[in-house]
Amino acid sequence: MPLPSRVSDLTSFDLLLSVAELGSIGRAAKAHGMSQPSASERLRTLEGRVGVALLERTSRGARLTTAGQLVAGWAAPVLARALDLDAGITSLRADRHSQLRIAASLTVAEYLLPAWLIALRTVSPDTATVLTAGNSVHVAEQVLAGRADLGFIESTDVPAGLTSRVVAEDELVVVVAPGHPWARRRRVTAVKAAATPLVSRESGSGTRQAWEHALGTAGIGESAEPLLEMSSTTAIKAAAIGGIGPAVLSIHAVRADLATRTLVRVEVSDLDLHRALRAVWPAGRTPRGPASDLLTIATRSVTHRADRR
Repeated sequence: MPLPSRVSDLTSFDLLLSVAELGSIGRAAKAHGMSQPSASERLRTLEGRVGVALLERTSRGARLTTAGQLVAGWAAPVLARALDLDAGITSLRADRHSQLRIAASLTVAEYLLPAWLIALRTVSPDTATVLTAGNSVHVAEQVLAGRADLGFIESTDVPAGLTSRVVAEDELVVVVAPGHPWARRRRVTAVKAAATPLVSRESGSGTRQAWEHALGTAGIGESAEPLLEMSSTTAIKAAAIGGIGPAVLSIHAVRADLATRTLVRVEVSDLDLHRALRAVWPAGRTPRGPASDLLTIATRSVTHRADRR
């Protein structure tokens, strides 16, 4: 069955997510290696196909409309699956003995793994890497099923059958749009945060598990149902920037947005939101070859950060 014309051009949806992340069509065009006029025309064509305005264009840049945020949230997992398809096709052409299959949570895949893979290339230039990105539950399932040689998770608990090692440190932060009432106070209590519906990752994500674990540790048994669930960090940021509601995200994901004040950080009293990011592999086995090299590179990165303190 042929794809409907509205969804056949995945590159345009990918461009829309880049606008949400970078805050302007020009920066998104540069990231995609195209001119700004070409990117603008592509996005106008996408809006015509969808039938609603997806972007609000201003003199300071562009941001997603409410409809645009919804479309971005729906498109993100489709684009992730397209990357999985591309990785699978690549793996068919790769030498099995020089292939490293990695499963990684979104925070690690987007903000930490690229630098590790660049370092891996210098010590193992002939290794073909296949990456699958998903939430921490999905990553653990991939490793346990033998479909990934090495996994990286964000969850506080390590599933049975896996061995783990801390490879990075992270901190969750509550962020809101500059016009949100919390942006003026810059601080809320843990009870208030727990009682407020948030824009949240889906059940099974390490970020959501870590947030709920922190609330439980603080003696807060239950939190409000999410205002909106999304499986994409980019979509969650777009929703928060658009003023839909507060969101909880990794500091790695919002550092640039905080610097430009696209988002405002809100401190949560009496809540420890630090967490460890871990590599995982099947219990009873020792990572070998490229998997061992990548584990060493990742572990060294957290050691170097500790030494600089």
